Amino acid sequence: MQEGIQLPTIVVVGDQSSGKSSVLESLAGISLPRGQGVCTRVPLIMRLQNHPNPNPEIFLEFNGKTVPTDEENISDAISLATEEIAGKGKGISNKPLTLVVKKNGVPDLTMVDLPGITRVPVHGQPDDIYEQISKIIMEFITPEESIILNVLSASVDFSTCESIRMSQKVDKTGQRTLAVVTKADKSPEGLLEKVTADDVSIGLGYVCVRNRIGDESYEEARVEEARLFDTHRHLSKINKSIVGIPVLAERLVKIQATIIVKCLPGIVTKINEKLTANVEELNPKGNGLENILEESPSVAGRRHKLKNNIELLRESKDVVANIMDMISDNFDY
Repeated sequence: MQEGIQLPTIVVVGDQSSGKSSVLESLAGISLPRGQGVCTRVPLIMRLQNHPNPNPEIFLEFNGKTVPTDEENISDAISLATEEIAGKGKGISNKPLTLVVKKNGVPDLTMVDLPGITRVPVHGQPDDIYEQISKIIMEFITPEESIILNVLSASVDFSTCESIRMSQKVDKTGQRTLAVVTKADKSPEGLLEKVTADDVSIGLGYVCVRNRIGDESYEEARVEEARLFDTHRHLSKINKSIVGIPVLAERLVKIQATIIVKCLPGIVTKINEKLTANVEELNPKGNGLENILEESPSVAGRRHKLKNNIELLRESKDVVANIMDMISDNFDY
């Protein structure tokens, strides 16, 4: 986000051990850091791009630098970057880390993975870990442009989930909340009734999934997932339109496109307003934008920053126009 302009975002939240990492791994086809306690210690911005090249391109962006990595080493690379941002140990930070995955077959999605919610600090975590995590989550899910992907374990009562309580604070009707129910194979009984009853008002609906197990490849996991929902005596009764990682990916892509279409006109207006304000502040005498940008940056601080803001805002207008063209070509609303 530049110059205070809020962009549409899919924000991933869930209680600790809800299976959040497994869902993201399945969508991206890569391994994320695992372990006891809070594994995601900084906001992880995941930019997935479907890429025809058979060789994936994966890199991290943080602290003003770009660090290339690969599928085998991505988990360690994220851990090292997290340590650089949030320090060693188990503390958290609100400073984001960006992961870009260009890979054949992944959905074109941008998501923000946030630390899992925990109420009781474990050894090495600050005493106010719950308050710190809550503050970060609320910061990301409060904007109206945010779509909340709430990850829930099939084994729990949804109404007791802290992530549900938080999302309901900012989205009472659930109109921008989608729930993904993990571990369907571990707690199959009663799952159909839970997602049908919708006691917690999930406006965008539910998608039930099976987590990858052990050394399964992602392809093997999808085969086993499809078999589970086809043959299990309880799970086979759930409508096929709300089960499986492929369905989740498709739903997220469509939801993201919809919110972008809805929000982009307002974003364009905000960009134009801020562009005008920056130009007027930089050049109160009205000498013209092109003349301003051609001047030598001989004046300090504020003038240089304003020039950079103007360039970024102009680039943003071009990006927004390209996105709108792409969406209009691929989706019918």
